[in-house]
Amino acid sequence: MTKADIVEAVYDKLGGFSKREAAEIVELVFETLKETLGHGEKVKVSGFGNFVVREKKSRMGRNPQTDEPILISARKVLTFKPSQVLKQQLNG
Repeated sequence: MTKADIVEAVYDKLGGFSKREAAEIVELVFETLKETLGHGEKVKVSGFGNFVVREKKSRMGRNPQTDEPILISARKVLTFKPSQVLKQQLNG
């Protein structure tokens, strides 16, 4: 599913908006999520799951082609934990 598909679904289900307005609503939701996660805050969507930004420490790894050790830098990663409701829906 693409962002355009999400816009189309919002347009079809809500009906009171134009496609342009539906696109703006979807874009606003995604921008709000990005800003919140960018500040390191957790995003909890009830009945769907949690998005959390985690810090990964730097560590030693290796280049698989040369077997040379390399330092993998510290970074932030986004994790998602689905809610029980979503897990039940997916597993029937």
